Amino acid sequence: MATPKNRRGRPVDPSVRARVRELADQGKGRNAIARELGISGSTVSGIIRDTGGSFDRTATAEATEAAKVDAAERRAQLSAALLDDAHRLRAQLWQPTRHGSFGGRDNVWSEVTLDEPTFADKRAILAAVGSAVRDHIRLEQVDADGGAAEAGSMLADVMTGLQAAHAAQVAEAVADTGDQDSNAETL
Repeated sequence: MATPKNRRGRPVDPSVRARVRELADQGKGRNAIARELGISGSTVSGIIRDTGGSFDRTATAEATEAAKVDAAERRAQLSAALLDDAHRLRAQLWQPTRHGSFGGRDNVWSEVTLDEPTFADKRAILAAVGSAVRDHIRLEQVDADGGAAEAGSMLADVMTGLQAAHAAQVAEAVADTGDQDSNAETL
């Protein structure tokens, strides 16, 4: 069998071409044939194509589908973990917290326990909660076959709740500042 004229490189020996076809007919894959005969994978593909054959890609298609299923499962696990993280982070808004630092002339460690995080820390916690929730929703949307409006609505509800919590904290901080000012005036 002659080598097609539009091919570059050296012509492949007819006995090698016959062996490629024989191995392909036995069910061997392109790369296995290439390794066994010491030729490139593209040469093997060209020979098979020139003889009107093709490789069975069933195994490749099955492996690709299995990889997609595995990836979807990993995304679902990560999504659930992000939602758990958001819940744990949000709970920190109302828990006692300990703050410490080195300071003073002797650079001594000192710490204080507060009934709950500072306003700035609460704002950072809420930002982390929002980030975890958004990432959770994005992962859910990857595998959703619709439901984009539902996810968007859920995100809007979460953001409304976060904004309300933030506004309450701002009001509380302002009220605390006002109480401290009035206490200072009475002294």
